Amino acid sequence: MPTPPRVLTVAGSDSGGGAGIQADLKTMLALGTHGMSVLTAVTAQNSLGVQGAWELPAEAVRAQFRSVVDDIGVQAVKTGMLSSAGLVETVAELLAGLDVPVVIDPVGVSKHGDPLLAESALDAVRTELLPTATVATPNLDEVAQLTGVHVREEADMRRAAAAVLEFGPRWALVKGGHLAAGAGSGDAVDLLTDGTEEHWLRAPRHDNRHTHGTGCTLASAIAAQLAKGDTVPQAAAAAKEYVTGAIAAGFRLGTGIGPVDHGWRLRG
Repeated sequence: MPTPPRVLTVAGSDSGGGAGIQADLKTMLALGTHGMSVLTAVTAQNSLGVQGAWELPAEAVRAQFRSVVDDIGVQAVKTGMLSSAGLVETVAELLAGLDVPVVIDPVGVSKHGDPLLAESALDAVRTELLPTATVATPNLDEVAQLTGVHVREEADMRRAAAAVLEFGPRWALVKGGHLAAGAGSGDAVDLLTDGTEEHWLRAPRHDNRHTHGTGCTLASAIAAQLAKGDTVPQAAAAAKEYVTGAIAAGFRLGTGIGPVDHGWRLRG
């Protein structure tokens, strides 16, 4: 049996299984790739929020990364929660030595509003991490945090993407899911651009609360598609379709914000 494409996620653990490493690995499996992980932090987390977070030492992150890359190899990498400047710098250094597509999800806060990135780490994200990215996938809150650009309507997304691209990623995917429905067409719209090409990705906005893990899932889906040989626009479009279906099929879990259904295609 042929070896499937190998994708590595460098991110934090979500004990509730809806986001983080758990969402990444489920997405990678659902899209036909072999997922591997470098754990950066452990969280106590459920549908109501993050009750605690514990960062792993940089040497543990470095050892996990080298263990996987040096033996098994990778064909794409996705990063998520990197809570401190030290971790951002460590991961950026490791990524700089790879020649594979890298998807950077600059996680700033959880779906519940819990901070997941120290203010002191923002400069390292801008100057060290984002330049390693094939694609950066910030949501509107993360765009504002990193660039100071506040998106209030679709027309602002071009300016936001340009500001992200100034930090060095080859492509920026500005996620507009947090944009108020009245600020655009009513669809959930994302803008993918490399500063020359523009791709507007639109999908129906599903009115449910099963949205925990959408950012992790989208970034992981892009990485999986890139590992399979897609171009960036192809990978982003396929990932958008996958995450839209996962939101639509999301289920109630706990009493707060439920997760998307990563296995929606497998259930036919």
